[in-house]
Amino acid sequence: MKFRLLVVDDEKHIREGLAEYLELDSYEVITAARGDEAWKRFQKGDIDLVITDLRMDGLSGEELLKRIVTEAPGMPVIMLTGHGSVDSAVAAMRNGAYDFLTKPPNLEHLSFIVKRALQNRELAQKNRRMEEELEHQKQFETITGTSAPMRKVFDTISRVAPSKASVLITGESGVGKELVADAIHGLSPRAKKPLIKVHCAALSESLLESELFGHEKGSFTGAASRRRGRFELANEGTLFLDEIGEIDQNIQIKLLRVLQEKKFERLGGEETIETDVRIVAATNRDLKAEIEKGNFREDLYFRLNVVTILVPPLRERKDDIPLLITAFLREFAEENSKRIEGINEKARAALYSYDWPGNVRELRNCMESAVVMSKGSIITEDDLPPTLRAQSDEGWIRIPLGTSLEESERIIIRDTLSFLKGNKSRTAETLGIGRKTLHRKLAEMNGDTTSNDTDGED
Repeated sequence: MKFRLLVVDDEKHIREGLAEYLELDSYEVITAARGDEAWKRFQKGDIDLVITDLRMDGLSGEELLKRIVTEAPGMPVIMLTGHGSVDSAVAAMRNGAYDFLTKPPNLEHLSFIVKRALQNRELAQKNRRMEEELEHQKQFETITGTSAPMRKVFDTISRVAPSKASVLITGESGVGKELVADAIHGLSPRAKKPLIKVHCAALSESLLESELFGHEKGSFTGAASRRRGRFELANEGTLFLDEIGEIDQNIQIKLLRVLQEKKFERLGGEETIETDVRIVAATNRDLKAEIEKGNFREDLYFRLNVVTILVPPLRERKDDIPLLITAFLREFAEENSKRIEGINEKARAALYSYDWPGNVRELRNCMESAVVMSKGSIITEDDLPPTLRAQSDEGWIRIPLGTSLEESERIIIRDTLSFLKGNKSRTAETLGIGRKTLHRKLAEMNGDTTSNDTDGED
């Protein structure tokens, strides 16, 4: 992408000098001699950054800044000022200017400021696009994603939510199965009724039975009073049974009866209680394998598994990582009272290339840590946890400033070949050169000037 800059100054030699210098940095530069002329050009659009003199006849730089900030919030504006107008330049920064330089400007410093301003603007724009994507997903509450696998999940949720059918949500730990259950309930006709959740793996058999069905006073040691179970509390609503694969065979039998007959008795009681509950269950186990092992009842499986929703692991939906990053940064920046504008490309690449064995839960924890550890408004690779920082060192080539073009080429070829484990075909393809060219350059690097450009074996 070629950035377009607008340079505004009533002194011709400064205006044209800045334009010529900035064009050497591969920017497209448009110039204007007056503030009103610059404003007309700016209104046509396609401007990425403005450099303007502070004092000009007609429309001043200060007034031009005010108009630009109002018209295009976030547009970087760099002010140029004489030595006697520094106070005015500082005031301009309070009014929204990105930075200011005194005349005549140090061109290398100006180049650095322009590059940094454009990078920050790109990050802000990318973050804003992610925010817009998040707004589009409000119907699914806290589930975030636009990837093909997640669109399939959303489609299934939308179709099954209005029904009374039982739903079995499957997937690895940390993928967001509970959020899917929330969305199913929230989009169902039962949305105004209770959504009751039971984490089956956290309770022993006796405690789980009491939790699900309730108990009468004196039904067991410690039962000092009658207690209503989750099936009663969820009446006309939804009951979410998380980690259903962990429940004991005895509980499975009682659960099956409730699903079949819509009635149960409290533990230690004789009264039969009818219930109208929609069941949503979740597991990270392969229930078919558990059935073969004799650990899970096949008839209960079919009762629960009227509709299955498989939530994909994060490594299979990496297109959603930018959206998730934006959502988590927004959440934890607010929680920690920090101003976080985005994440730099190297940190983003590390997050994208990591396999996330802990899935979305792990990414969420990572972003919380990064926000807590951040020193500035942009998350960098140094803010990431150690496992991610190690990841960020892979797939990058470092060339120190001052390295000659010839030596830089050697470093690029050598490190790319090493990263691709010596595969010359892939190295040539990655570098965009022919294999013969690569072999010739490798021969020259090795001091062999007699290479006949023949293809070697990879």
